[in-house]
Amino acid sequence: MYPEYMHESLKKVEQSRNKRLELEKSGEPVFPPMTAEEREDVLTKFHPDYKPDARRKIKVGPNKGEELTTEVADMLEAYSRVMPGLFDLDDPDYETDVLIIGGGGAGCAAAIIAAEHGAKSIISTKLRLGDANSMMSQGGMQAAGKQHDPPTRHYLDAIGGGHFDNVPKLVRAMTEDGPDVVKWLEDLGVIWDKNEDGSVHVLHGGGTSRKRMLSCRDYTGAIIMRTLMDEVRNHPEKIEVIEFMPTVELILDGKGKCAGCILYDLETEEYYVAKAKATIIATGGYGRLHIRGFDTTNHYGATGDGLIMAYRAGAKLMYMDSVQYHPTGSAFPEQIAGFLITEKIRGAGGQPLNKHGELFVFPREPRDVESAAFIRECVEKHNGIETPSGRTGVWLDSPLIEKLRGDGYLNKNFPAMHRQFIKYGIDITVEPMLVYPSLHYQNGGIAINEKCETNIKGLYVAGEASGGVHGRNRLMGNSVLDYNVFGRRAGEYAAEYAKSAKLGTLTLSHVDDYDKELKQAKIKADKVAPVLLPLYTPEAVRERQLTARYEGTLR
Repeated sequence: MYPEYMHESLKKVEQSRNKRLELEKSGEPVFPPMTAEEREDVLTKFHPDYKPDARRKIKVGPNKGEELTTEVADMLEAYSRVMPGLFDLDDPDYETDVLIIGGGGAGCAAAIIAAEHGAKSIISTKLRLGDANSMMSQGGMQAAGKQHDPPTRHYLDAIGGGHFDNVPKLVRAMTEDGPDVVKWLEDLGVIWDKNEDGSVHVLHGGGTSRKRMLSCRDYTGAIIMRTLMDEVRNHPEKIEVIEFMPTVELILDGKGKCAGCILYDLETEEYYVAKAKATIIATGGYGRLHIRGFDTTNHYGATGDGLIMAYRAGAKLMYMDSVQYHPTGSAFPEQIAGFLITEKIRGAGGQPLNKHGELFVFPREPRDVESAAFIRECVEKHNGIETPSGRTGVWLDSPLIEKLRGDGYLNKNFPAMHRQFIKYGIDITVEPMLVYPSLHYQNGGIAINEKCETNIKGLYVAGEASGGVHGRNRLMGNSVLDYNVFGRRAGEYAAEYAKSAKLGTLTLSHVDDYDKELKQAKIKADKVAPVLLPLYTPEAVRERQLTARYEGTLR
């Protein structure tokens, strides 16, 4: 329950609710959307990406000289975990047509489609199959297709939301494939929320011009992931799953083609060699790096592994100067700080309010603009509500939804959210939630084309690890569509490539070359990457994990 000192602010929220409700029902704008100039102003002054120390030039690799998010540059300027000369690459422990690194939504979709195209695949996943951000998404999936909402309109929304920095061919692929993905998932077993007449129930998201957000209550990611995982498990003759076995380095052949990877068994600390005709990176993002010190909505294994391995091998990155903060991460209770409060709450009518009970921003601005407005309200205007631990936040008026849509709406449509807060004595049907921006998504990533191909032959990327489709800001629901669209495409094109792929002598010489480049840039050998798991440990253990190179034994 909320501390006593917050109750005065809570009363102001209640007192302003009826007036806001009347305006909402009248159809008048309770708070108008920002102009383009206002959006630019609030982003420049308050978004974390614009802080002086938020970016720095990277000294090595394909993007040398470009300004990247500081924590990302630090991660990329780390040494490999492995000593290349210790491995016998001529005698691999695993061999397959398609090697898929990552067991989230993109990885599972890729494996399913690769199997349909006759390819055998191995999914190597750091934790368990499905332990991924894909499982945690709540609000829904954007997909156009109705007469009043063709894919072209979805395309325009996505391009605008990404500040026109998106790669047009990728956005076109995502939006045009959307209707097929909806049907494909439903055929596999996903049951979308429906209206009483049997039509699909859709809502608005931030930055959308039409209602096109499909959902499965607030379990959307979990329902989709369970369906995809079931389908993966249904094809053991085509798909092998290796759990608790992250990839720590890519393997190339003598002509620079991707030829597999080095695996690391988290339990036995043994290294394994996997040879593959085609490789798909589906490792997700870097949320557990806690960029700028923000709390995160991300799962435990989201440490940017795919970026590091691909970059060392020579893959080009794009938009790695852009980070997405979700406007509504939980600020209280402290036990769930950073926990995602789906944008679907605002799509259903929830409003962000300051400590005076005042609506201070249009509730459905694009995520970066909404987040910056929250930060401005708390930092510049000092209108936030402070928590006992020193965090700050604004109210998200969820009880307003009950008044707009009828008693029971929240419990029916947001059961997970209601249950999460009721554990701490907060009933979101009668009390608002306290929220603040939380590190949420990796906007940029490895550069790909519409076939998910990188500049390294035989290396494909799908999902959050890729860059370009969302520009420098992603709209709600497009990540779920993204990993399904490009996971399926990666599976198809990797499988077709594998049918005729011929590999030369396997090598890790690119790792030695990268180490030499680091030394020439006078970068200390005091960090290794990927870190694999985030560091919430005493200092001694922390130092061991950061500096322990060549740990483990060879198979």
